[in-house]
Amino acid sequence: MRGVGGPLLCIADLLSDVGGEFVSDLPESSSIVGSDEAVVNPSDLQTIFEENYNELEQSLKGNDHSWTALTLKLCTALETADKLIQSTGSNVESLAENIHVLETILTRGDSTVEKAKDVLNTMPEKKNY
Repeated sequence: MRGVGGPLLCIADLLSDVGGEFVSDLPESSSIVGSDEAVVNPSDLQTIFEENYNELEQSLKGNDHSWTALTLKLCTALETADKLIQSTGSNVESLAENIHVLETILTRGDSTVEKAKDVLNTMPEKKNY
Protein backbone atom coordinates (compact mmCIF):
# COMPACT_ATOMS: atom_id res chain seq x y z
CA MET A 1 0.00 0.00 0.00
CA ARG A 2 2.96 2.19 -0.53
CA GLY A 3 2.12 5.77 -1.33
CA VAL A 4 -1.61 5.23 -0.77
CA GLY A 5 -1.58 5.93 2.95
CA GLY A 6 -3.37 2.74 3.90
CA PRO A 7 -2.51 0.40 6.74
CA LEU A 8 0.20 -2.20 6.63
CA LEU A 9 -1.35 -5.40 5.36
CA CYS A 10 1.52 -7.71 6.18
CA ILE A 11 5.09 -7.77 7.44
CA ALA A 12 6.33 -7.60 3.85
CA ASP A 13 4.80 -4.11 3.55
CA LEU A 14 6.70 -2.99 6.63
CA LEU A 15 9.95 -4.48 5.43
CA SER A 16 9.46 -2.85 2.05
CA ASP A 17 8.81 0.52 3.69
CA VAL A 18 11.68 0.12 6.14
CA GLY A 19 14.09 -1.08 3.49
CA GLY A 20 13.08 1.55 0.96
CA GLU A 21 12.82 4.68 3.06
CA PHE A 22 13.76 4.51 6.70
CA VAL A 23 16.92 2.43 6.64
CA SER A 24 18.44 4.37 3.74
CA ASP A 25 17.94 7.61 5.70
CA LEU A 26 19.81 6.36 8.75
CA PRO A 27 23.39 7.52 9.24
CA GLU A 28 26.00 4.79 8.98
CA SER A 29 26.79 4.97 12.69
CA SER A 30 23.21 4.58 13.89
CA SER A 31 22.26 1.40 15.61
CA ILE A 32 19.10 -0.02 17.08
CA VAL A 33 21.07 -2.09 19.57
CA GLY A 34 22.31 -0.60 22.82
CA SER A 35 25.67 1.06 23.14
CA ASP A 36 27.03 -1.89 25.11
CA GLU A 37 26.43 -4.04 22.03
CA ALA A 38 27.92 -1.54 19.58
CA VAL A 39 31.13 -3.56 19.29
CA VAL A 40 30.02 -6.95 18.06
CA ASN A 41 32.26 -9.96 17.84
CA PRO A 42 31.75 -11.47 14.36
CA SER A 43 31.28 -14.93 15.84
CA ASP A 44 28.33 -13.58 17.87
CA LEU A 45 26.38 -12.35 14.82
CA GLN A 46 24.50 -15.61 14.34
CA THR A 47 23.47 -15.67 18.00
CA ILE A 48 22.37 -12.03 17.87
CA PHE A 49 20.36 -12.65 14.71
CA GLU A 50 18.68 -15.73 16.22
CA GLU A 51 17.83 -13.82 19.42
CA ASN A 52 16.42 -10.88 17.46
CA TYR A 53 14.44 -13.20 15.20
CA ASN A 54 13.00 -15.13 18.16
CA GLU A 55 12.05 -11.88 19.92
CA LEU A 56 10.35 -10.65 16.74
CA GLU A 57 8.52 -13.95 16.30
CA GLN A 58 7.23 -13.83 19.90
CA SER A 59 6.15 -10.21 19.45
CA LEU A 60 4.22 -11.05 16.29
CA LYS A 61 2.42 -13.86 18.13
CA GLY A 62 1.45 -11.50 20.95
CA ASN A 63 -0.54 -8.29 21.08
CA ASP A 64 2.21 -5.77 21.77
CA HIS A 65 3.55 -3.33 19.23
CA SER A 66 7.24 -3.90 19.87
CA TRP A 67 7.48 -5.81 16.59
CA THR A 68 8.29 -2.62 14.71
CA ALA A 69 11.38 -1.90 16.82
CA LEU A 70 12.31 -5.58 16.78
CA THR A 71 12.06 -5.62 12.99
CA LEU A 72 14.45 -2.69 12.80
CA LYS A 73 16.75 -4.45 15.26
CA LEU A 74 16.73 -7.56 13.07
CA CYS A 75 17.42 -5.46 9.96
CA THR A 76 20.36 -3.85 11.75
CA ALA A 77 21.79 -7.28 12.58
CA LEU A 78 21.48 -8.27 8.92
CA GLU A 79 23.14 -5.04 7.77
CA THR A 80 26.00 -5.60 10.23
CA ALA A 81 26.49 -9.12 8.89
CA ASP A 82 26.44 -7.81 5.31
CA LYS A 83 29.08 -5.16 6.11
CA LEU A 84 31.21 -7.81 7.81
CA ILE A 85 31.02 -10.05 4.75
CA GLN A 86 31.93 -7.18 2.43
CA SER A 87 34.85 -6.19 4.67
CA THR A 88 36.05 -9.77 4.84
CA GLY A 89 35.90 -10.05 1.05
CA SER A 90 38.06 -6.97 0.55
CA ASN A 91 40.48 -8.14 3.26
CA VAL A 92 40.81 -11.52 1.55
CA GLU A 93 41.60 -9.81 -1.77
CA SER A 94 44.28 -7.70 -0.11
CA LEU A 95 45.72 -10.75 1.63
CA ALA A 96 45.82 -12.69 -1.66
CA GLU A 97 47.71 -9.82 -3.31
CA ASN A 98 50.23 -9.74 -0.46
CA ILE A 99 50.71 -13.51 -0.68
CA HIS A 100 51.38 -13.19 -4.42
CA VAL A 101 54.01 -10.50 -3.75
CA LEU A 102 55.67 -12.72 -1.13
CA GLU A 103 55.68 -15.69 -3.50
CA THR A 104 57.39 -13.53 -6.14
CA ILE A 105 60.01 -12.41 -3.62
CA LEU A 106 60.64 -16.00 -2.50
CA THR A 107 60.96 -17.18 -6.10
CA ARG A 108 63.51 -14.44 -6.84
CA GLY A 109 65.39 -15.32 -3.65
CA ASP A 110 65.49 -19.01 -4.58
CA SER A 111 66.72 -18.11 -8.05
CA THR A 112 69.46 -15.89 -6.60
CA VAL A 113 70.59 -18.66 -4.25
CA GLU A 114 70.78 -21.13 -7.16
CA LYS A 115 72.84 -18.66 -9.24
CA ALA A 116 75.19 -18.09 -6.31
CA LYS A 117 75.67 -21.85 -5.93
CA ASP A 118 76.42 -22.16 -9.65
CA VAL A 119 79.02 -19.38 -9.43
CA LEU A 120 80.66 -21.02 -6.42
CA ASN A 121 80.73 -24.40 -8.15
CA THR A 122 82.40 -22.98 -11.28
CA MET A 123 85.15 -21.14 -9.39
CA PRO A 124 88.50 -22.90 -9.27
CA GLU A 125 89.50 -24.10 -5.86
CA LYS A 126 92.39 -22.32 -4.17
CA LYS A 127 95.40 -24.45 -3.50
CA ASN A 128 97.34 -23.82 -0.37
CA TYR A 129 101.14 -23.92 -1.03
